[in-house]
Amino acid sequence: MAYIEAALRRPLLIAAARSAFAQEGVANTSLRAVATEAGVSLGTLQHVFPTKELLLRAVIEDVVDEIARVLESSVDPEHGLEHAIRTALTTFWQQLVETQRGLQLMQYELTVHALRAAGQDELARWQYERYADTIAGWCQRAAHAAGETCRIPFGRLARIILAGMDGLILQYVCDPNPQRAREDLDTLIEAFVGSTRD
Repeated sequence: MAYIEAALRRPLLIAAARSAFAQEGVANTSLRAVATEAGVSLGTLQHVFPTKELLLRAVIEDVVDEIARVLESSVDPEHGLEHAIRTALTTFWQQLVETQRGLQLMQYELTVHALRAAGQDELARWQYERYADTIAGWCQRAAHAAGETCRIPFGRLARIILAGMDGLILQYVCDPNPQRAREDLDTLIEAFVGSTRD
């Protein structure tokens, strides 16, 4: 195995874990399988991530960061909250749902795994808090940049968006019908936008 510089190990191992989890499922993937996917020894992996829980947390953080990048890069906050919701959710759907079924399955599996594993339910709660905080943050920045207010608190708006998108994604993962999903997404976006107006 080739030597890997310490600074590069963590992102390489996270990427390998994401790939392995997306292919084989979270419960079916061992640390050894992730090490094999990364092309490193099990000892190297365990030096960076001594437990599977720490690796799962790092994968969730990486996924949340990717979602945040997609949301932030798709929105010009100067155009306000409605524009941010419409543009960001449509871009999110195109980039991270329609073309990445494995990623979506992995996220649900991460949640279920954490809820079922003894003593790891905090990880599932933390996962959803991170999602909601990310959504609330870009909504608030968009509203404030345009000098707008929102009828409901940004935290509640984020939880509503998260719940609606979660349901739509799960339906799409079970029955991928792009046209129907996009029509449903448009309807859902209208509901989100409507909830922000006075």
